[in-house]
Amino acid sequence: MAVMTSRFADGLAVGSDLVGAAETAVGQALSRLSGRADLVCFFICGDDPEDVARAGEAAMRLAPDAHVVGCSATGVIGDGQGVELLPAVSAWAATLDGARLTTFQLETLAAEDRFVVVGLPERGADDHVAILLADPYTFPTDAFVERSVDVLGDLPLIGGLANGLQGRGSVRLFADGEVYTEGAIGVLISGPVRISTVVSQGCRPIGPSMVVTASEDNLLLELAGQPALARLEDIVSELDEDDRELVASGLQIGVAMDEYAERHERGDFLIRGVIGIDPEREAVAIGDIVEIGRTVRFQVRDAATADEDLYDLLDAHREQLGKVDGALLFSCNGRGSAMFGTADHDPVALRDTLGPIGMAGFFAAGEVGPVAGHNHVHGFTASVLVFSSPGP
Repeated sequence: MAVMTSRFADGLAVGSDLVGAAETAVGQALSRLSGRADLVCFFICGDDPEDVARAGEAAMRLAPDAHVVGCSATGVIGDGQGVELLPAVSAWAATLDGARLTTFQLETLAAEDRFVVVGLPERGADDHVAILLADPYTFPTDAFVERSVDVLGDLPLIGGLANGLQGRGSVRLFADGEVYTEGAIGVLISGPVRISTVVSQGCRPIGPSMVVTASEDNLLLELAGQPALARLEDIVSELDEDDRELVASGLQIGVAMDEYAERHERGDFLIRGVIGIDPEREAVAIGDIVEIGRTVRFQVRDAATADEDLYDLLDAHREQLGKVDGALLFSCNGRGSAMFGTADHDPVALRDTLGPIGMAGFFAAGEVGPVAGHNHVHGFTASVLVFSSPGP
């Protein structure tokens, strides 16, 4: 049973009657609050997109005086557990005394030879964070997030890519009474509220840090003056058998966020996938464009590393912030049972480290969160929005 806190609470209901599940989950979250709900978030997993839409409408009706956002997903998180690929609804409610909340809906319009995103809220001096829920099939989330600094400045974005069990066309987004079948929605949180983010990419480095000395688009041609493929082969040759298996199952690369740091260790990198090699050019292809002069380091990911990384980050966060009251969790759909053998791993990690707080979220098709002050879209990541008690 979820534990009621003074300002945050969650709910979870599993069952094929999605409307009933939505009413139960949202009702649980609202009833466990000690005050009036200012913000309600909910997440729905269901087979039929129209059933999902009806459940979302029911959820929004239950909190007519709050700002309400939500989305469809292939799995939901609530009541300290995860539920994957089964009809279920999770909900989260928050009392944010004095905070200003601005919901928004984003869409993409064609303008001459480019696309323009419209619907962004105007920035204020006391804005803290924007929660972003996007349809990956109709909204250019990667480009929007990577270039968000141009229009949003240093505003952190946190959230995830929604999905549906039927894939393209089955995504449903919800915001303040409206149902959307494309684009993105979200809520901007401003005013006197204490918010922070945790982004756990779950990787550990192998081999040394190296400067990119030649590149072309997403091809790394030279690392530290030597062919990139030769550098990679040298690193792999020195690994033990277990790490070689991790390399074979999915090698990653980290791009250092702080070029001026004396050392670059775990957590100092933006993680991107290694997507192939070009033997003729002795090049390594990665899932991003890295300029000459940047520092990179190859990485591997497994359940043990991802577990350690999440717990370490959350422990450090709790020590820095003190009492944590609530959280929203956006966990990759490649984590859960696929990585850890249980859908409960990430919500249990939050409960173990942050305590019995009001916490909910969903399994996303991509996670949004800041690394070293810059917003990015991630994979195999747990992005967490943390609400803390006001400081002295």
